[in-house]
Amino acid sequence: MLFNSIAFLLFFPAVCIFYFCIPSRQTKMRNLLLLSASYYFYMNWEPAYALLLLTSTVITYIAALGIDYFEGKNEKKLCLVGSLALNLSILFLFKYYNFFATNVDAVSEACGLRMELPEFVLLLPVGISFYTFQALGYSIDVYRGVTKVERDFPTYALFVSFFPQLVAGPIERSNNLLPQFKEQHRFDYDQVMEGVRLMLWGYFMKLVLADRCGIYVDAIFNYVGNHNGGSYLLASLLFPFQIYGDFAGYSLIAIGVARILGFRLMQNFRRPYFACTVGEFWHRWHISLSTWFKDYVYIPLGGNRVGRIHNYFNLLVTFVISGIWHGANWTFFCWGALHGVLLCGEKCFGMGSRTYHGIRKCCHWAVTFVLVCLAWILFRANSLQDAVVVVTGIFTNPGVPKPEFANFIAIGLALIVLLSKELSDEFGWRFRIAESDSWIVRHVYLVCMIAYIVLFGVLGGDQFIYFQF
Repeated sequence: MLFNSIAFLLFFPAVCIFYFCIPSRQTKMRNLLLLSASYYFYMNWEPAYALLLLTSTVITYIAALGIDYFEGKNEKKLCLVGSLALNLSILFLFKYYNFFATNVDAVSEACGLRMELPEFVLLLPVGISFYTFQALGYSIDVYRGVTKVERDFPTYALFVSFFPQLVAGPIERSNNLLPQFKEQHRFDYDQVMEGVRLMLWGYFMKLVLADRCGIYVDAIFNYVGNHNGGSYLLASLLFPFQIYGDFAGYSLIAIGVARILGFRLMQNFRRPYFACTVGEFWHRWHISLSTWFKDYVYIPLGGNRVGRIHNYFNLLVTFVISGIWHGANWTFFCWGALHGVLLCGEKCFGMGSRTYHGIRKCCHWAVTFVLVCLAWILFRANSLQDAVVVVTGIFTNPGVPKPEFANFIAIGLALIVLLSKELSDEFGWRFRIAESDSWIVRHVYLVCMIAYIVLFGVLGGDQFIYFQF
């Protein structure tokens, strides 16, 4: 079920009504309602794949019980390794196996061997990378003693499948979200209005900004042989805003939905395109994933507590894995590797540990933005060959892009609105209408936002980009 669908606009109010009709002290009954709603929400894509979600939940639940039950370190580690192995095997089969088999076949043929691994026709389960990482994070936290084991299975199952953030995050930590399922959440008007404002801003970013940019970006990147360097350049400048509006928009809707129900999810984006270094960009972009990789991959590898060369190796490995996490394609591998190389370069020259001001800050911001945009070309391109065509075309095949005028007027207005909001948040300027002390002003703002989204948004129900990961 998509957030930007009529089905969700009917589903969510119904869940809220039933949820708040149940007395707040009956948390278990409320949790059962949310658990049922979450599985219904997920099964709207492919009912059979709810079994995978349940399987991952059962594996990590039993593994955590085993970690808590056994006293010996070897037994605890065996439970953790079993949880990691089983969950990652499922993820590998559905997301990476065919890519692996194709490349093994290609390499074996190049070496003069005839090795043909079988391939499977499998639909990629929506959100499998997100809920798998969330469940594995719980197993690791229980093993480390950071989180107490959750013995109530429905509560834990709700933690893994909580519908606002189930399919595209934020990837929540167990010590933040799990305890909230045992709290008594009462209906709070101010809290509801806060959630509605977050949802509306998320819908604006998705429907008006991302999907409008996507009309042009998809036309260029899906048919790269038919365009000139000017079109490539414009599409490469619009895609960063498309993916930001799409993913940050989803996160805001998810946070807003959870807020209406009384839950607080972690912030997932913090104005990433204001970053002055690539390292700072990753402190602002997809925060729940970047901190997940830092805590569960980078630090266990040794982090920065090792020698310089070893530290660079740890960074590269972490970002290569991060790239592969996004999809089974060499474009994602190279995108992650490129970010790893850029971060190693910043560490080598000590750029990440400095604070910049004035003209110097503007220069570092401009360089960072250009580097991030160039890396996004790899992320968006359908293949490495397409990425090479786009990058080389920008510099060797000049031309004038031919965008649709009406669409670009809408994109321009959306970018002005976005920039005003982001500047206000970044520098703490206090002219935000949405937070006015006047009840009338706040509600007029909501009505205007709804009207703006309806008039300028793409209301075709386009899927969110990160659903494919």
